[in-house]
Amino acid sequence: MEDKKQELQQVAAKLGLGTYRRHVFLCLGPNCCTAEVGQAAWETLKKALKERGLSYGPNDCYRTKVGCLRICQDGPTMLVYPEGAWYHGMTAERIPEFVERHLVEDKPVREWMFAEAPLPEPGADTLPTD
Repeated sequence: MEDKKQELQQVAAKLGLGTYRRHVFLCLGPNCCTAEVGQAAWETLKKALKERGLSYGPNDCYRTKVGCLRICQDGPTMLVYPEGAWYHGMTAERIPEFVERHLVEDKPVREWMFAEAPLPEPGADTLPTD
């Protein structure tokens, strides 16, 4: 058991978990978009992050492809944390502008967003007080 935990910790360290500034989740379909549209968006996201220097360094952006974010329409659907920015229609054509505006310039693309659910600031009290 301890060996497995150590292996997992090594993988986490290799990936730089805990050092990322943002985490982008991209739904690849097939309910919100076709698998082809989702995969094209994913490939474009990977390329755009690398080209803008967001794959390694102090402004790292972790990316995760998912099978469903439970919206199931007008996809590909994307979720960006810690902002909690929910995007619709994130096709390969939109990805470069999204990367530039939201991830580089820190200006979410509000016209493509349909919801916001930001994470609380670290150390913020998230429990109701009496």
